[in-house]
Amino acid sequence: MIQHALDGLKVVDLTHYVAGPYCTKLLADYGADVIKVERPGIGDGARRLGPFPGDKPDPEKSGIFLHLNTSKRGIAVDFKRPEGIELLKRMIKEADLLVENFSPRVMPSLGLSYDDVRAFNPEVVMVSISDFGQTGPYRDYRGSEMVDYALGGAMYSAGLPDRQPLKLGGVVVSYLAGANAAAAAAVAVVGTAMRGEGDHVDISIMETQAGSPDRRVNMLVGYQYTGQVNHRGMLAPPPVRPCKDGYLNSQFGLVWMDRISEMLGMPEIKDDPRFVDPIEAAKPENAALFEEIYLGWLGDRTMREAWDAAQAAHVLSGPIYSFADVMADRNFQERGYWEDIEHPAAGRWRYPGLPFSTFGEPSKPRRPAPRLGEHTGEVLQQLGYSDAEVAALRGQEVIA
Repeated sequence: MIQHALDGLKVVDLTHYVAGPYCTKLLADYGADVIKVERPGIGDGARRLGPFPGDKPDPEKSGIFLHLNTSKRGIAVDFKRPEGIELLKRMIKEADLLVENFSPRVMPSLGLSYDDVRAFNPEVVMVSISDFGQTGPYRDYRGSEMVDYALGGAMYSAGLPDRQPLKLGGVVVSYLAGANAAAAAAVAVVGTAMRGEGDHVDISIMETQAGSPDRRVNMLVGYQYTGQVNHRGMLAPPPVRPCKDGYLNSQFGLVWMDRISEMLGMPEIKDDPRFVDPIEAAKPENAALFEEIYLGWLGDRTMREAWDAAQAAHVLSGPIYSFADVMADRNFQERGYWEDIEHPAAGRWRYPGLPFSTFGEPSKPRRPAPRLGEHTGEVLQQLGYSDAEVAALRGQEVIA
């Protein structure tokens, strides 16, 4: 069962916000024992990001934090103090994998560079995620979701031709980088098992954008071969049109008019020269007439009804889903994609499921994201700290 593929893998997670936590979330959801390390009283910055239930900010109820940290254990350590660094070293000494997404200068400043770490754990794999990588002239530049997307290349051609470039909404850049990092970490762990020595994996978020399939590769190859620079307005908008309760995106073309006529229930138009002859179809009055026919047909149907008719006629199409539509989609429902997880502070919520699974096998329930410092005592006991040592560290406010 693939959800147990990483059972036994011990991971120290020093990541925060999105890219790093998504990497370690994937590892945890597939069986790794991931210990998330946060600063006492501060925690991961994602705890302060919404959405929150009832729109009331609470560091234990952030929707994005809860999603990005399922299946992990949590420990709160002040690693800006010597005692905290020593504790981290003991954790790393027992680990197979260390993941961090600080700027490149931070880990060396803590005495935890890859050279430092492999001195006491030669077989550890260290994954470093940063905006521009561990080397190069940009290594110390501060990036962001917008900056990394822009430098990746595709943003230049996105948007209206007479307006500024646009970025795809959300944090898709960070999620893609996290997915790349998780895959790279798994490969590096396999390599370590074969060679008997560790590895340092360098993930540049900007480079994951430059090499991503989101239009960039085609544009870069096209420029290399032709010198053509894509600009806003070159990519035709999809034929998205309104239905009774939403929108449908359908791919039309003269060569598919027989299918379109079947979808519309109008067999007479498949031989109508106004719609099938390239010269006639290009005339504005004929294009407007077809638009009137199509909009009238859509206006009498719900999004689901229009999509079913398009599918029955083999017209390439898809609904423009809202988030509520995605949650209610019958395919996700029947496949059991969504999972309800109970969190002691945030309550019971429905979470996105695993991106891949073993065919025919039910998923194991996932553990909710940890509360700040929830497993500190448990982890320290496993590391061999006595009750007196744990109490002393708590008294010194090194741990929480």
